[in-house]
Amino acid sequence: MMSNPTGRITQGQFSFLPDLTDDEIRAQIDYGLAKGYAWSVEYTDDPHPRNTYWEMYGMPMFDLRDAAGVMLELKGCREAFPRHYIRLMAFDSTRGIESIVMSFIVNRPPNEPGFMLQRQEINGRTMRYTISGYAASKPEGQRY
Repeated sequence: MMSNPTGRITQGQFSFLPDLTDDEIRAQIDYGLAKGYAWSVEYTDDPHPRNTYWEMYGMPMFDLRDAAGVMLELKGCREAFPRHYIRLMAFDSTRGIESIVMSFIVNRPPNEPGFMLQRQEINGRTMRYTISGYAASKPEGQRY
């Protein structure tokens, strides 16, 4: 039985839902701004589950009060990296420590090859498992 029959990368909020429209993305940004969150745009071509540090597109938008600014950054990132994963992240700095409170993917490559589970037998019958992305075998920038 597959736990993810769509084969899509499932990281962050809304991962099992259909892709959000720009209006739905804007509504989530407005929600975060109303709570006082700061937004950032990040991208990667290696969405391995342990790759939590994606490349940042521009600077975090701590002083922004309008969703249009975040959408403009997102548009620029989509134009620069149309075949990459792009996510929006919201930070809550009310306690003096920037903590991620929202994170969701807003752009995906047209083809998501997924991951394979590699098994290795060690120390007798002990099994070691590791996950590697099918696309990671290609050089950076040529994965999708």
